[in-house]
Amino acid sequence: MLHPAPLPDSLTSLNRTLIMGVVNVTPDSFSDGGNWFSHEAAVAHAHELLEQGADILDIGGESTRPGAPRVDEEEELRRVIPVIEALAPTGAVLSVDTTRAVVARAAVAAGAHIINDVSGGLADEEMVTVAAETGAVFIAMHWRGHADVMDSLEEYDDVYMDVKRELLERVEYLLQAGVSRSQIVLDPGLGFSKSGESNWPLLAHTADLAALGFPLLVGASRKRFLGHLLAGADHEPVPPTARDHATAAITALSTLSGAWAVRVHNVKESADAAKVAQAWKAAGTGA
Repeated sequence: MLHPAPLPDSLTSLNRTLIMGVVNVTPDSFSDGGNWFSHEAAVAHAHELLEQGADILDIGGESTRPGAPRVDEEEELRRVIPVIEALAPTGAVLSVDTTRAVVARAAVAAGAHIINDVSGGLADEEMVTVAAETGAVFIAMHWRGHADVMDSLEEYDDVYMDVKRELLERVEYLLQAGVSRSQIVLDPGLGFSKSGESNWPLLAHTADLAALGFPLLVGASRKRFLGHLLAGADHEPVPPTARDHATAAITALSTLSGAWAVRVHNVKESADAAKVAQAWKAAGTGA
């Protein structure tokens, strides 16, 4: 059995909202266009994010943008594992962004503390076994299908209630499969089978989702619904890098609403926003 290094105390309490910085080791990410695709660029970018205030680095080798084709297992391993191996000796808290059990197991062996599975274990039936056997923190996101089909699965009676129900059903499955309650983090899956307006009720209910009894990760960074929100008179969505201010606003609101962490591309802006919100919150509670 693999045993990942224990998380630092700051990552196991809810005293403040943590910043998870995104390291996309992909040539086709919607957010950064493959800027960090080479091993050297990815490692350098990871160090830069740590300097900017990232508490966690989330390293992924497969794009999950809408319509993205899948990469094969060997290629995902080739992209991700050397980056984790290079960063593990620094003591950085590392997360692997994958839906594949083989990649997750190899990542934990290489030094990852967290498995961030956007499918919550639905895409690969062996993933839950890996989570149970390794004891790694397991982020279970609300998910209905892979990137190439997810937009066709956006059908909700009440998006908040439906997502809440499906997340809790997933939790029950994870617990029955041997994953410890203390391992589980939930993520409402903003942008996944939720292309536009259906994201806002979930954000409005961040405090309710955070009160379900599990740490909550909010991943709104540079998502397309922000691009549409910020569109100009021509109704064209602003490009991903022009969505960072809006992302920081969501970081501040998520902090006030009790989110455990936010997953972001621009760490500095969100780290500053979280500090402001935390100070505001502390002043109001006397903490």
